[in-house]
Amino acid sequence: MGEMRSAYSVLVGKPEGKTPLGRPRRRWENNIKMDLQKAGWVMDWIALAQNRNRRRADLSAVMNIRAP
Repeated sequence: MGEMRSAYSVLVGKPEGKTPLGRPRRRWENNIKMDLQKAGWVMDWIALAQNRNRRRADLSAVMNIRAP
């Protein structure tokens, strides 16, 4: 994906504006990383998202684990 596309800027961009007191603002990318760490998955999720076949295989594996 090109760096000039709006989806890319949402993915890796930094929030603009004045920083409020307290913790720094989190980007969407940071939220995903935190969720993956909580689930015990340490991976390059951006590369995974770009690889359609691997992403589908991993998703089906996860869905099979969660199925009753």
